[in-house]
Amino acid sequence: MTRILALALLGFSLSGAPVLAGHTGCPPGLAKKHNGCMPPGLAKKQGLYHPGDIIHGDYIILRHPGRHGLDPRHTYYRVGDHIYRVDRDTRKVLDLIGAAAAVLN
Repeated sequence: MTRILALALLGFSLSGAPVLAGHTGCPPGLAKKHNGCMPPGLAKKQGLYHPGDIIHGDYIILRHPGRHGLDPRHTYYRVGDHIYRVDRDTRKVLDLIGAAAAVLN
């Protein structure tokens, strides 16, 4: 019983798999949202774009996404402190990649 409790406290399930999903350490519920692992309340406060939104205003196009581990076949915009994968023609958000500091460093 002590071993099971110790494993649970270390963040592992009985199968030995980590409780957190993915390589980023994002909890499974947030990982499904594809918003860079940001809690919903925080995303709303920061005025983030969501999939389906069209980016308007100030943005910076990432010219060489492959240098940052992103797929070079896609188009990425930086808006404030966040990176988005967007449709090249419509500027429609396809996915929130995450915080610029994490992606660009």
